[in-house]
Amino acid sequence: MYFKLNLAATAVLTVCLAASFGQAIQAQSPLKKHAETNKVKIPPSPSIEAQVQALREELEGENNSLKTDLAVKDAQLQKAQQVAADAQAAAARAEAAAARAEAAVNAQQQAATENTTAVTTLQAAVTDLKGTQAFLATAVSDETAKLKKEIANPTILRYKGISIAPYGFIAGESAYRAKATGGEMATPFSALPYEGADAYSMSEMYISGRQTRPGVIFEGKTNWGTMRAIVEGDFLGAGTTSNDNQSESYLFRQRIALGEVETNSGWTVSGGQGWSLVTENRKGISTAAANIALPNQIDPNYVTGLIWARSGSFRLTKSFKNASFAVSAENPQLLYTASLAGNTPYAVVGSAGVNGGLLNNAISACSPSTSIVNYTNQALITSGGQTVNAAVPVYKTVSSCANLANISFNEAPDMVVKGAIDTKLGHYELFGVGRFFHETVYTGETTNSNLYGGLKDVLTGVAVAPALSTSSSVADSVIFGGMGASARVPMYANKFVLGAKGLFGPGVGHFGDSTLSDATSNSSGGLAPIHNLSGLLTLEANPSPRLLLYAYYGGDYAGREDYSNASTTTLGAPNPCYGSTGGTCLNEVAGTPATYPLTLPATLTGAQITGNKWGGTWAAPSQAAVGYGSRYLSNSSCTSTTAPGYNGSSTGYYTGGSCGAQTRDTQEITGGYWYDIYKGDRGRLRQGVQYGYAVREGWSGVGGIGAKGVDNMFFTSFRYYLP
Repeated sequence: MYFKLNLAATAVLTVCLAASFGQAIQAQSPLKKHAETNKVKIPPSPSIEAQVQALREELEGENNSLKTDLAVKDAQLQKAQQVAADAQAAAARAEAAAARAEAAVNAQQQAATENTTAVTTLQAAVTDLKGTQAFLATAVSDETAKLKKEIANPTILRYKGISIAPYGFIAGESAYRAKATGGEMATPFSALPYEGADAYSMSEMYISGRQTRPGVIFEGKTNWGTMRAIVEGDFLGAGTTSNDNQSESYLFRQRIALGEVETNSGWTVSGGQGWSLVTENRKGISTAAANIALPNQIDPNYVTGLIWARSGSFRLTKSFKNASFAVSAENPQLLYTASLAGNTPYAVVGSAGVNGGLLNNAISACSPSTSIVNYTNQALITSGGQTVNAAVPVYKTVSSCANLANISFNEAPDMVVKGAIDTKLGHYELFGVGRFFHETVYTGETTNSNLYGGLKDVLTGVAVAPALSTSSSVADSVIFGGMGASARVPMYANKFVLGAKGLFGPGVGHFGDSTLSDATSNSSGGLAPIHNLSGLLTLEANPSPRLLLYAYYGGDYAGREDYSNASTTTLGAPNPCYGSTGGTCLNEVAGTPATYPLTLPATLTGAQITGNKWGGTWAAPSQAAVGYGSRYLSNSSCTSTTAPGYNGSSTGYYTGGSCGAQTRDTQEITGGYWYDIYKGDRGRLRQGVQYGYAVREGWSGVGGIGAKGVDNMFFTSFRYYLP
């Protein structure tokens, strides 16, 4: 704009200057012509003076003319300068006016822009205000409805900034088994009766509400995270007076009592009793009951092959967007079963609860066993005054404890580490377990030494067992552990879920559903691991929102750990023997039953009578079963269905044999459905049916005879869940 005004002013000034010079040139031209005219006109013969005078006048005239021209030019120059100055002033004024005009235009444009923006902003504000007003009206309406609903039907209870959320269900259920177990609603998979047991010929039926499961979650939120506590229980506990006779007053049992802190950055610290870290989650890693991937069946003992535990623990978890990692220190318990050398008194691994402590002292008890360990001579005088030597048995009582039911003396907690990842293809976990146990082993003590140590056979004069050592005890520490993994893969828009999980390692039977033993005893009484394997396949389907179908197949396995050898033998009870003649007891009379007090045959000579005394003689030691699943255990009655008669000792087996088969594996295939009769804000009403086919197999013993038991089971359930 300023350039254009300067250009116009310069053009005007140039035109004015050009016009002025043009006028000056036009004004000068007549003078030159006039001079030329004067020079041409010569007067006739003037005199020299006249000529000089004329020349003077001419010069003076020209001088005056030049002065006049110069004055005219000065006037023109001054006029031109004035015009130029006026033009410059006009240009300056025009430029200033243009600047003011441009500034005014800019100001008007800015004002117009600001006005437009203000109008737009105002319109937007009005629109937002209208939307906010509508939103506030809706929000107020929704909040009012929500408050009314919370007052009428609260889902969360409040107490001093803490939310309290009850959950759980009330259950009415039944269980039928074709083979009796005595387990009521829960199936004792590792104690299913073998074919030769009395219970195998009988069925059982129970109706119970003991699986009713109340729970409550307490939560307090802060600006950095959430504090949480969970308490859950059921009525599957039994006291010493609990029975089915009339009142069926079973005990409320602790399932979960857990506290935890969860930060906004993804860290969680948990402590108390809850689900073991080996238990599979549905997503990530958490302690929430709804996130534990348990089978859906009715049987409270779940299904063989399931890997789980509920125990005291301290856990640290870090959660990311699609991955989680955790480490847990958990309460340990050694499951211990052994033949011969593993039983008391060879090693101490634990005990039953004691009075004054917090463990039930009725969990297990040591049972005394009285044996005849020898015979001694006793002189008796008959009524006729005759001295007669009689055999008197010598007894010894040994207490034997069932360590399987004991509470183990643990060296350190079980350590579990786990990583989980969630992808579009499903949920996957990988975990490892480390276990640490110890015991005291009495290496010089055996069953033979305990009963017969230092005694001599009356026929051979040889000690039948080494004397008992009282000072040879040593400490023994062992480390067990295993690796496990699981996967859950949703299919067909989450209507189907396929799952697989497994755990393998020495001494991890504790985590298998059948709780098969972790350890046994070797030939010297030391702890020896049992190699365990647990696995489960799952299929779950939701063909409709109300119907859930499921099928599971799994199994638990405990490996054979047979430590029998030439030194692991056992002696039978001694026979009474009076003296010897050629390696034969003098009282041995064919066809004569032994009676007490034992008297001598009438055929003995006086020298024989006075030269000998009563004592004991032992047969050759027999091979003894040592360890777990030994080939020297007798299973002669495990598969027998006929026998001469019941032995009357409530062992469940008939006279003429025994069944010592230790469990090799348990397997189950089970399936069923749940149907939601009602599901809404008033809770959920559910009905379900389950069928199970379970098998227990024992390790083969003497003669390759094994053991097996099969059971068919039906369960029904009718439950009301809290909303």
